[in-house]
Amino acid sequence: MSNSHMTSSPSTEPGNSSVQRGSVYVISAPSGAGKTSLVRALVQSDNGLLISISHTTRTKRPGEINGDHYHFVSQQEFREISERDGFIEDAHVFGNDYGTSRDWVELQRAAGYDIILEIDWQGARQVKEKVRDSIGIFILPPSLEQLEERLCQRRQDSSEIIRQRMKAAVEEIHHFNEYQYLIINNDFDIALKDLRIIIESQRLNQLRQASKHANLITGLLATQAQD
Repeated sequence: MSNSHMTSSPSTEPGNSSVQRGSVYVISAPSGAGKTSLVRALVQSDNGLLISISHTTRTKRPGEINGDHYHFVSQQEFREISERDGFIEDAHVFGNDYGTSRDWVELQRAAGYDIILEIDWQGARQVKEKVRDSIGIFILPPSLEQLEERLCQRRQDSSEIIRQRMKAAVEEIHHFNEYQYLIINNDFDIALKDLRIIIESQRLNQLRQASKHANLITGLLATQAQD
């Protein structure tokens, strides 16, 4: 997979030549809860974050770009990747297949990027099994009424598809307690601020900070020993 939001590599501290391995964030929400808008706004202000672009057999919608919104592939191509265990997670949703490239995620993490996976609860379970240190974030709408209104305003789906999405939304919401963090998207700016706080707090994790600043800590301890 590629990512159109990639800019420069994450910065490293002076005196620390090692690159800190990035984290994986799994963000789920019922369709229409504003997940994609929040994630894209977050990534635009943080060059250390990348959004994983899923492979899908779904037909492109008007305005969608291959390699930006999704990697659109045939069912045969998708099956071939799946058979060689090339997906870190995959799911069949509304008659279409979706999957996240294992190689791409591992490559970007090794380069120091934090990765965001926008997937449903089924995919989140798969990722949790394969990436034990992944961090789960669930986004809820303020009400089902507002959720349905947002879906209708997008003018992308028929009334039958919207009905299916609302039914699926209730099922999705039932799994909110499988995630470490919960955000209510009632006010976009507040929800975005909450999302940023979660990312930054994880970057201050003791183990991650100790690895990132290993040379500094070693120097401080050596100085103390000399005293």
